[in-house]
Amino acid sequence: MKSSLIVSLLLASGLMAADYSKVVEQPDASEIIKKDLLGPVTTYKMPADCITDDAKAIARGAYIFHNLNGDKAKGDLPEGLSKKNPDGKAKQYGNCVACHNIEGAKGAGNIGPDLHAYHANFIKTGARDNAFVFQKIADARVDNADTKMTINLTTKLFNEREICDITSYIVSIKK
Repeated sequence: MKSSLIVSLLLASGLMAADYSKVVEQPDASEIIKKDLLGPVTTYKMPADCITDDAKAIARGAYIFHNLNGDKAKGDLPEGLSKKNPDGKAKQYGNCVACHNIEGAKGAGNIGPDLHAYHANFIKTGARDNAFVFQKIADARVDNADTKMTINLTTKLFNEREICDITSYIVSIKK
């Protein structure tokens, strides 16, 4: 009994001491990190025709705001949006409701500011303007280096028109 226990222990210790470094994947993390690093903080100028009361633009903004991605996006796709990026991969939408509450939100978040009645509370009062909202969505690091908000235009998660649509949706008067 003792000899089989000793043999078992010796075999086990031999397995423990084996060099497994050749079979364990060891990617070059420096390349992964470079890919994931954000570019420099960028201040954007909102295009002159950015904010609109066009129902189609607001519908696109609402869709982006309330959905996560093209493959799992719910509801009918508004005109002018695609479930795929030009490279064929699923389009990543905003999922803004994960952090923000707004009219009609399902699963409204409580991490970011509440955006209910944004037009009445901020735009109409002059506390904020449309360009502020556009910049926050484009690259929120301009006035908050520690933001947890996604950096959307700098990373090209969204294009300028999509950010204009989201901004138009947020500042629109909801019924």
